[in-house]
Amino acid sequence: MKLFSYLKGDKVIWAIMFLLSLLSILVVYSAVVTLAHKFKQGNSEYYLVKHFVIIALGFGLAYVFHKIRYTVFSKVAQIGFILSIPLLVYTLMKGESAGGASRWIEIPGLGLTFQSSDIAKIMLLIYVARVLTVKAKELVDFKSVIKHLMIPIGIICVLILPANFSTAALLFLNCLLLMFLGGIHIKIILKIFAICIVTASLFLSWIWFAPESIPGGRGPTWKKRIESFINGDPTSNYQSDQAKIAIATGGVIGKGPGNSTQRAFLPQASSDFIYAIIIEEYGLFIGFAMLFLYMILLYRGVKILRDNEKPFGSFVAIGLTFSLVFQALVNMAVAVNLFPVTGQPLPLVSMGGTSIWFTMIAMGIILSVSKSIEDKTEEKLETA
Repeated sequence: MKLFSYLKGDKVIWAIMFLLSLLSILVVYSAVVTLAHKFKQGNSEYYLVKHFVIIALGFGLAYVFHKIRYTVFSKVAQIGFILSIPLLVYTLMKGESAGGASRWIEIPGLGLTFQSSDIAKIMLLIYVARVLTVKAKELVDFKSVIKHLMIPIGIICVLILPANFSTAALLFLNCLLLMFLGGIHIKIILKIFAICIVTASLFLSWIWFAPESIPGGRGPTWKKRIESFINGDPTSNYQSDQAKIAIATGGVIGKGPGNSTQRAFLPQASSDFIYAIIIEEYGLFIGFAMLFLYMILLYRGVKILRDNEKPFGSFVAIGLTFSLVFQALVNMAVAVNLFPVTGQPLPLVSMGGTSIWFTMIAMGIILSVSKSIEDKTEEKLETA
């Protein structure tokens, strides 16, 4: 196709983006019917057009970012990491409430909101990739790893945690995996992991015995979700139960496009639980096909790591790829009730605004790295 001649980088990744986005438009149009009746007098076309425009602009962002040489993001991440800290603090203090957490910031004059954690995730992963590259010779002992990596990672994750526990946990695990791939000795990582297990145990005890004292007011919500997941409380597990009904009634071939019934009962049918609606309408076959697409995306990220001789680019690509795929797996696991409800959207598929744009930006950066593989020039980063 002539279109692909203008798109550089891994063509398989571009194809995955197009396929998932196409499916997103089809399913969102169906899933927002109840939302449209509630807020737009049944005008579901409003959400369809809005979602289409957001995805189109997202592809524009991916195209722009994939044309930028990836080494530019090294300096951007240094600045972006620092700016993310006051942005996250502001979100906790002044952000708009969503699901009981202060996690959104409104863009003045545009009527759009965004999660500051979306920016912080990308900046932190690129920052970690940079540190693993420019300070590789220093990261040989526990103290150096704590100083150069764990303190920055800890700051960002702790600031994200009160508003979005699952995002903070996924980001932290992603950073640990990136450190392992970056050559940090396994003994150091295991020591850090052991410390984290102890800290997590203490934190869970805090949630369990004194949830009201947790800053941000999220303690009672976390405790309730854990109790509901363990005990199977039908009232508290309402969304999970409705998602299971959608999956069970969809069967192998599904009810057909636009024929979902559970969209009327799932409050987050077009976002957090969209995977259940996909299976209900299109069947388990398409559900597994989607999972396969994300696994292909993971493979292409690993392939970039394997084929690219430039460490910074490799770490950036695999770090961002892992982030997107892990998020997708968690979303799917929640839909089939393997995990408690986390609030993680399905990348490239769930309805959203700026979250789609940040996902497309991450994809654009991955593609920027992939198109540089044939470039034999030396990878030069500032070491200061």
